[in-house]
Amino acid sequence: MESVLQSNISDIDLLQRVKNGDQYAYTLIVERYRRQVAKTVFGMLGDTAEVDDVGQDVFIRFYHSIDGFRGESSLGTYLTRIAINLSLNELKKRKRKAFFFFQKSDGSHMEIDVEDETRMDEENDNNELVEKALSELEPKFRSVVVLRLIQGYSTKETAEMLDLPQGTVLSRLARAQDKLKEVIKDLMIV
Repeated sequence: MESVLQSNISDIDLLQRVKNGDQYAYTLIVERYRRQVAKTVFGMLGDTAEVDDVGQDVFIRFYHSIDGFRGESSLGTYLTRIAINLSLNELKKRKRKAFFFFQKSDGSHMEIDVEDETRMDEENDNNELVEKALSELEPKFRSVVVLRLIQGYSTKETAEMLDLPQGTVLSRLARAQDKLKEVIKDLMIV
């Protein structure tokens, strides 16, 4: 019976309760949106150790900024925007780490080809192939693919979440799909 009551409480009511110090209302928000946030973060980062940390950071960031939520978009959209932004930050952090890791002492860069040491099981081939292809996309294209194709948001919703014009979303989506086809084709040849 409690879960029926929980589903009847609107996001606006839950937000107001959280602002008034109700920790249970915050727990309900986390439960209501944790899968959505997890799918977004996983889509952006892939199957990595940082996925759980970034997912938790989304809700921590939300809690600390709850007074700044103006209700111009749905709560799900707001949380997804935080998830995308924190995922982009994590991708930038990875890039910086890789840069420093592969920099030689004389300041030049060392190029290393790293072979994939794991072989895919047949039932996981497609999932791993898609994940690998997604990781090849630049973050600005990956975020559009994750929101539009994986999460199923409309072009308009995706544009709102990323604060982009709809035409830019469509353009990035088309370019991302072309790149994904190219990457998947190359991966399947290997």
